[in-house]
Amino acid sequence: MAESGPLHIIIADDHPLFRDALRLTLETRLSAATVEAAGSLDEAAKLIGSCEVDLVLLDLTMPGVQGLSGLLYLRAQFPSVPVVVISASEDRSIARKCIAFGAAGFVPKSANATTINAAIDKVLAGGLFLPTEMEGGDDPDRDAEALAARLSALTPQQVRVLMMLSQGLLNKQIAYELSVSEATVKAHVSAILTKLGVESRTQAVILAARIGGTMPPQASG
Repeated sequence: MAESGPLHIIIADDHPLFRDALRLTLETRLSAATVEAAGSLDEAAKLIGSCEVDLVLLDLTMPGVQGLSGLLYLRAQFPSVPVVVISASEDRSIARKCIAFGAAGFVPKSANATTINAAIDKVLAGGLFLPTEMEGGDDPDRDAEALAARLSALTPQQVRVLMMLSQGLLNKQIAYELSVSEATVKAHVSAILTKLGVESRTQAVILAARIGGTMPPQASG
């Protein structure tokens, strides 16, 4: 995180109304900050990769993103940029999974501006943020931590391939989407199986499905 100069914050959310409201909240309080918005994971990645970014506020559910795969991808691609998840879910287990997967904070979309501001302040100061009602208990999600450790070995491109495998895409479809050869995709799939300690694409997909935890498949955010 930059120690001097105006803050640069990215909001990644595909809901224009919420995205614009959050942007206005941030710009009102942090008048000198640069706040940019992205409606997709790819758009967010391009913004983050093009400049110095202090913080990303990430919606969990966007097109092409399942469960915590978007968080996993951003953490793999930009490990030094803190990510605060802003989610429609108010499930404590989801919040704990987000922290296990490398999020610096978790804020429900139902939270007020005071809570969002508190989260941003704490994370920018180097801390972890969870709402008061989600704090407490010394029961870290060991299963999520173990899964996160295995998935953290994947490169950003391997994360993308795993996300696409989970969507049922064939090698040739993945190759087309990523503008690479089928041979490259096969090499990625082989590496994914090795790093995850599984023997087949199906087992890899089953493991990847656990990234989403208990989130309903069509959950908004």
